Amino acid sequence: MTDSPSLPAVNREWHLVTRPVGWPKPEDFALVEAEVPTPREGQVLVRNLYVSVDPYMRGRMSAAKSYAEPYELGKAMQGGAVGEVVASNAEGFAVGDHVLHFLGWREYAAVNAKSAVKVDPDAAPLSTYLGVLGMTGLTAYVGLLRTASFKEGDTVFVSGAAGAVGSQVGQLAKLKGAARVIGSAGSDEKVRLLVDEYGFDAAFNYKDAPVSEQLRAAAPDGIDVYFDNVGGDHLEAAIGSLNLNGRIAICGAISVYNNTEPAPGPKNLARLIQTRGRIEGFLVGDHYDLQPKFVEEVGPWVASGALKYRETVVEGIENNLEAFLGVLRGDNTGKMIVKL
Repeated sequence: MTDSPSLPAVNREWHLVTRPVGWPKPEDFALVEAEVPTPREGQVLVRNLYVSVDPYMRGRMSAAKSYAEPYELGKAMQGGAVGEVVASNAEGFAVGDHVLHFLGWREYAAVNAKSAVKVDPDAAPLSTYLGVLGMTGLTAYVGLLRTASFKEGDTVFVSGAAGAVGSQVGQLAKLKGAARVIGSAGSDEKVRLLVDEYGFDAAFNYKDAPVSEQLRAAAPDGIDVYFDNVGGDHLEAAIGSLNLNGRIAICGAISVYNNTEPAPGPKNLARLIQTRGRIEGFLVGDHYDLQPKFVEEVGPWVASGALKYRETVVEGIENNLEAFLGVLRGDNTGKMIVKL
């Protein structure tokens, strides 16, 4: 085994201690001190440099059956992370390599080499492998192009459009020839960002007036594609504005993640019969066959500045929880990253 000359004695990691009911509270979590693990055969020890916090993590805090295993109480939580190998007990990985993996929410992680992906810090900033060039970016790519079957000339509506996924969806649609791209966001500042920096044709603050009214004004000729990050009134409004053979890709529903009672569904689902509309949910994990094509196509756009991205960076493992709660509140512009 090869390792760095000196490692700290303590590894700080976040544990879930109580399953949240409604909005997560700080007392549902604990920042715990543990030993720095020793990598077993086939593992590498990674010092995490950047960790990701994402809305889907709220679902893993519940014991309800879902597409991902619930977080275990009293154990370190998981999530995307990128870091430096500081000890290796695996062939093909050396001290100093940088890797992407899914044992975030902690300072040090013993990672199975089979589930670690080498990344190049010289090709792009390390944080981008958690966002615009990582799972976030692939989610936007898959949902727009495969699930929603986007085609040139479509009018596209994106909710949560100033977030990490939504901002990339809108830009991808523009780069691929959308006739019109509309976004919704939760502040006037984010609305300006969508139009001025990301190149959306129109955007609105969903807090200003009913979403259905604002969407009709922004897309008087209707929409062909809706990329849903929000659910609730946004989904109902999109169905109301859907054109013939319109497609809706369901990526997330952040508006209902903390509800303690089931949210009422859209009241206008029968309109899908008239429009021959299609709603389809998707998980990025089912579409990793598109990863090489995604990197090949999107990487140069990121490098050239044709596709812009924002990151909201919070510093320190001790602020990991606050960063996560900030994502649920919508505090972030673009990808929320914790720098350790």
